[in-house]
Amino acid sequence: MNQEQRSLLLNSSSRFLPPQGVKLSYGTSGFREDALLLSSTVYRVGILAALRSLKTQSVIGVMITASHNQVSDNGVKIADPSGGMLSQHWEPFADAIANAPSPQHLIQLIDEFVDKERIPFDGVKPAEILLGRDTRPSGEALLQAAREGVTSIVGAVAMDMGILTTPQLHWMVRARNKGMKASEQDYFEQLSSSFRCLMDLIPAEKGKSSGMNDKLIVDGANGVGGVKLKVLQKLLNVLDIEVRNSSDDEGVLNDGAGADYVQKEKVVPRAFGSKDSGIRCASFDGDADRLVYFSVPHESNSTIDLVDGDKMLSLFAIFIKEQLSFLNEKEDIKDCHQARLGIVQTAYANGASTDYLKHLGLEVNFTPTGVKYLHEKAAEFDIGIYFEANGHGAVLFSESFVGWLEAKANKLSSGSEAEKAVLRLLAVSKLINQAVGDALSGLLLVEVILQHTGWSIHRWSELYHDLPSRQLKVKVADRTAVITANAETVVVSPPGLQDAIDAETAKYPQGRCFVRPSGTEDVVRVYAETSTQEATDTLANSVAKLVDQFLG
Repeated sequence: MNQEQRSLLLNSSSRFLPPQGVKLSYGTSGFREDALLLSSTVYRVGILAALRSLKTQSVIGVMITASHNQVSDNGVKIADPSGGMLSQHWEPFADAIANAPSPQHLIQLIDEFVDKERIPFDGVKPAEILLGRDTRPSGEALLQAAREGVTSIVGAVAMDMGILTTPQLHWMVRARNKGMKASEQDYFEQLSSSFRCLMDLIPAEKGKSSGMNDKLIVDGANGVGGVKLKVLQKLLNVLDIEVRNSSDDEGVLNDGAGADYVQKEKVVPRAFGSKDSGIRCASFDGDADRLVYFSVPHESNSTIDLVDGDKMLSLFAIFIKEQLSFLNEKEDIKDCHQARLGIVQTAYANGASTDYLKHLGLEVNFTPTGVKYLHEKAAEFDIGIYFEANGHGAVLFSESFVGWLEAKANKLSSGSEAEKAVLRLLAVSKLINQAVGDALSGLLLVEVILQHTGWSIHRWSELYHDLPSRQLKVKVADRTAVITANAETVVVSPPGLQDAIDAETAKYPQGRCFVRPSGTEDVVRVYAETSTQEATDTLANSVAKLVDQFLG
């Protein structure tokens, strides 16, 4: 860096001094903390984004959100050129600059990193950053801090894209770097046109069966997703959707509402009740990257019938497998390599869902916990589907497979099942956000598949029955003492712990149990499943005691 650049950084960083006694770590969700403590961190992430843009000579995104956290929190994360998450290779640098105690230390770290990464300050393109935020009251001031961080790099440009869902910002970054139109309106138009295409391709004899209630009620978590869904609904004009808990209502963000609350507590969100029984319901989280469905019981004190990410994955897998089967049956397109459809889950996926998917003849793969691992694995397939039970996931299409579909679309006989299958798959590839999990696009795909199959939410929910499960946390002195392998399902260290877990698990029908160190807390997480809730709770407690014995 030259002297002008150092002076610019020194002047601006002196206005954003880090809070004392707070250590931040860049995880899957970026940095998150009480919003009052974040201005220095967000400023420094602005610098980081500008450096990333110079290094990749691409547009980079900065999203200010804390997703399903309480309204007093906020956070910040980077969208890489692909629209995906920040390269893991840069995460240690993110941690280092966020925690640098003084402007001088910060500039020294940046100087060393610029040399190490050979970041070009005289590149062909200046740094260009898209900034987005959710509806949190703290977002506006933090966005200004991010802008100041970006513009402290000579020539860097920061563009405020306004209040967005997190997936919209990721979509815009990906689109800009592909040379496509990338405004919010372009996002809405791509989703609505691909949705209409899929609706037009619903077989007359299958759609709109009497078992499906036309109305959908959506819980927006009092966040940004409900507002954006209302905009999208006007463009579509074919879905009967009622939005509750939208950020233009009176409720508090994520308070007694939202996908995280519904999925974990298994109760109706605020503003829902027994009057909604029999109607299809869905819930977004605060920044609309998670989606779950549910139905309200007739009895007011009952738990909801939750349709989580595992069941969404199953619904999407059934539909896509059906389309691929139409292609594989046709003699005139045998020049195709058999399209490889891959399912990706973590060990937290309910065992019943995994058994169901394998029973369908699908290839199921496992990764460590975390969306970045799931997304990376799913990208290895022609079509890769991943979802966490919490409702975060996507359907990824490889560029080569999309190119093959586009080439075939013009060669197949008009109106044939194979042509319709190709057109459906192409429409799905445009409807589902290819950058990151997206509640808006996921909801539209669920709705069109339910109409395509003629299924009610109850028929969908009955695909399989989840095994009873239990999750516990065991506080330990040092969580790093637990080392795992096989996508975190087997303990390698301390020696003997896995043998003890296996011996305990073997006592129970359909028993499955694993432990893994938390990524954020000094605890070891225990997950257990068996055929009954009572047995599951006993197994989880027994294994928690084993963890305590081995780790103290």
